[in-house]
Amino acid sequence: MSPSLRTSYRACREITRCHARSFYLASHTLPEAKRREAWAVYAFCRIADDAIDLAPDEAARLAALEEQKALLARLFSMGDTATGDLPPWGLAFRDTCARRRIAPGFFEGLLKGISHDCGTVRIGNWAELDLYCYHVASVCGLVMTHIFSPQPSAELLEHAAALGTAMQLTNILRDVGEDLDRDRIYLPAYDLAKFGLSEVDLRAFRPEGKIDPRFRDLMRFQIARAREWYLLADPGIAQLPADGTRRAVWTMRLLYAAILDEIERNDFDVFTRRARVGGWRKASLLLEA
Repeated sequence: MSPSLRTSYRACREITRCHARSFYLASHTLPEAKRREAWAVYAFCRIADDAIDLAPDEAARLAALEEQKALLARLFSMGDTATGDLPPWGLAFRDTCARRRIAPGFFEGLLKGISHDCGTVRIGNWAELDLYCYHVASVCGLVMTHIFSPQPSAELLEHAAALGTAMQLTNILRDVGEDLDRDRIYLPAYDLAKFGLSEVDLRAFRPEGKIDPRFRDLMRFQIARAREWYLLADPGIAQLPADGTRRAVWTMRLLYAAILDEIERNDFDVFTRRARVGGWRKASLLLEA
């Protein structure tokens, strides 16, 4: 490995360490090559998401989206020996995609999903939310599976996509209040109406977290849905190589699913309290994994 490529992989490691503590922790059970490649893929996903999500206004978000599309095209069109004007993580990302034969279409799908976060977000029904989860999370699971398992089967990829959906649903349920402040509501309007709720009700809950039985019932329904997706993913995790890869993915699965437990422990207040898995609980889940 050239010095410049080694430096690029180190940059990916730092991005992962700073922005994805649970993933960074879990990744240390992976073999060295898989670990650095997982960091490289995460680096692109994190940087792209932040560039769009943290833009100050709609025009800036759209501009950031186009910039990420152009950067992705450049990363995949450059020759093997070209370096060009790449971000610090760029060489490692290119090297990983080349080694694992990861097609650009996965990342184009990711950018398509992130584009739905531009401006106001409203989700009509489960079909819309399912598609959103696929683009922003399941696609990442599919890419990681190409790193974790050589020549993954269609069945294994299906399980990986399910895990991505489960983890994204967990994110959505944890961040209801924060997303509301950004004028983003990922809870489907159909589900809200089913439990007698509206956007007005959500905004009334936000200031002090004084929720009512309707919202608790809605959250129980959504948490049950997320847990069903974790169960759909589990057979795939069991098929992963026993070189530390299986343990790493089990760790992530358990840590994320535990967020749902914390939401329940907080009496479903996702408006004034952020569900977090404490250190002792993390330690016990690591042992379980």
